[in-house]
Amino acid sequence: MSAPATPAWLAPETTALSAVFKRGRFPHALLIHEAPGAGGDWLAAWAAQLVLCQNPSQAPCGVCIGCRRVQALQHPDLAWLRPLEESRQIRIEQVRELSAELALTSHGGGYKVGVLAPADALNRFAANALLKTLEEPPARTLLILVATHPSRLPPTILSRCQRVRVRAPPRDEGVAWLTATRGAGDWNAALDVLGEAPLIAAQADPGELAEVGADARRTLESLAGGGADPVAAAERWARAELPVRLLCFENWLTERIRRAERDGAFLTEVRAGPYLSAAPTFLNIRHLFGLVDEVRDLRATLDVPLNRGLALEGIFRRLAPAARAPGGG
Repeated sequence: MSAPATPAWLAPETTALSAVFKRGRFPHALLIHEAPGAGGDWLAAWAAQLVLCQNPSQAPCGVCIGCRRVQALQHPDLAWLRPLEESRQIRIEQVRELSAELALTSHGGGYKVGVLAPADALNRFAANALLKTLEEPPARTLLILVATHPSRLPPTILSRCQRVRVRAPPRDEGVAWLTATRGAGDWNAALDVLGEAPLIAAQADPGELAEVGADARRTLESLAGGGADPVAAAERWARAELPVRLLCFENWLTERIRRAERDGAFLTEVRAGPYLSAAPTFLNIRHLFGLVDEVRDLRATLDVPLNRGLALEGIFRRLAPAARAPGGG
């Protein structure tokens, strides 16, 4: 399994971590706070290679047995925790198993590494169990937590980790990395759908993403203009590619918030009227942010049994012109 090309936007983080490691002052716990799809898991694997590499002067060399095993997630001194199948949580029994594994002597005589991704999936009991290991870590142990919403973690855990921020990359760097990693493709169109999330785009077909995204945007524009049936649109979305369509919906709403803000369409003072000052724009800012929250909530419950069509219909109806008329809902 060949390693993917190094994302250019992560160079400052890898350089800083490498320098700290060479000085012998590497922390026992890292919290990688990533923008979605910006490379948090990639950086966690890189940090694991850094401490498990068999060529310390070149770490991570990427070619030794240790680096290759980390890349394949098959290193005996590396444990990678994710939510169990059909669960959105990392549970206490997983953390207890990790803590017991980290307490054992390493196979290679060096570091033991535990990665929790996404760490914000730790439930309350698992977080409390992890805290015990963070407070009294075994020697030459590295814990790496990857989170997009670190605020969901207890302050006691946050205070015991060195934070590394991974921001969304510029579009040109994301496209260049995708081309180097996956080959030529319409990656611009794929990122138009997903936002600046190249690590997510790398797992999909760019043509299919672009097609689904274009269809989703057409539907949303039609709904906003009163030219589509909310019921039929909701039923169609619920049947196919719903996670991608919801992400496209969130990006579409965010684009309109930014566009209206840039164009000065939002009212800057308190007025009786709840609507934007420019006639062509739709919805007020409170309504827009409310819709973004509803879409995010629906994305977060995709693995929970519910009538997704009905939930979507309610959101779609709030895009319809009738809901925005004076006195409308």
